[in-house]
Amino acid sequence: MPHENLWAPWRMEYIHGLASSEEAGADKPCFLCAAAACDVDSDEARRRLVLVCDDRGLLLLNRFPYTNGHLLAAPRRHEGDLTALSAGQRSGLMELAALGQTLVTRAMHPQGFNLGLNQGRCAGAGVPGHLHMHVVPRWNGDTNFIHVCGQIRIVPEALENSYAQLAGELVAMAPT
Repeated sequence: MPHENLWAPWRMEYIHGLASSEEAGADKPCFLCAAAACDVDSDEARRRLVLVCDDRGLLLLNRFPYTNGHLLAAPRRHEGDLTALSAGQRSGLMELAALGQTLVTRAMHPQGFNLGLNQGRCAGAGVPGHLHMHVVPRWNGDTNFIHVCGQIRIVPEALENSYAQLAGELVAMAPT
């Protein structure tokens, strides 16, 4: 079967708009930095869905998840390039991602995970200025064509319920 091109010239306006919106939004506050500035036990941290905030960085629920339990691990430092982080910051980021995976495994029992970084807007980073790692739990049969055909994601649990479940498991995991 021969390869065919789908021409979408209207997309170029969107692509060029991304660069100009990044320049215009340079002074826009970073939600990850704002989350890192919260006391982890505060109402503000709960509103921001922050589960962990310590020297390693922060671990929080993604407000726009691919599926329930979708977490973000981020360094405290506002930096968009993995290579600009120190070895300790990279290590802390990975430790938080591993903690997130353990937490979700204990609380939600997924059969797998997608873990990843998107560095740069063109690579899919929604917040290109503050590097973060996605911890996305997966279950057998959790995807179908509704996302592809209808551009709809089905997230079967409210964020508040996921937060309460994960926060409770985090307390249960704490050493006594």
